[in-house]
Amino acid sequence: MIKTLAVGALAGCLGTAAWIRLAPSDPAVWHEAAMPETAPRPPREGGWLVRPEGGNAAAPVYAGTPHDLLARFDRVVVEDPATQRLFGSVDENRVTYVSRSRLMGFPDYTTVQALPAPGGATLAIWARNRFGASDMGVNRGRVERWLAALGLGRGAAPVQP
Repeated sequence: MIKTLAVGALAGCLGTAAWIRLAPSDPAVWHEAAMPETAPRPPREGGWLVRPEGGNAAAPVYAGTPHDLLARFDRVVVEDPATQRLFGSVDENRVTYVSRSRLMGFPDYTTVQALPAPGGATLAIWARNRFGASDMGVNRGRVERWLAALGLGRGAAPVQP
């Protein structure tokens, strides 16, 4: 009886782990715009929203065009070994990435758009977790790391904080 319960519990854990890693990602759900008029709901506890206004943090303004800024940001993101491009492209001006945790492979989705701004361009970034109620600040830390890398040695210096 106990052996059967243990085998059942193990099978349940393995099934859950497989679902977390293999669950399909629907573009209609995860490739959403990051601006207020198209993404009106605030991020839940496991999300982090960076945009010119109305987010968790204000987006810096960088010198250059929106296309060039998004291309530089995309280069930073794809260098992250835990992250891959999932939907969209720089030419479409919207890219959604999936980042997975090392141990369980929990997916976090980050959608990025570039916007014109006085003096250059800025980004709207919406990072959110798929499973669980909280991510313990992982999305925020990842986005802040990417923005720091963007501002250091990538030809983009913030024009204003």
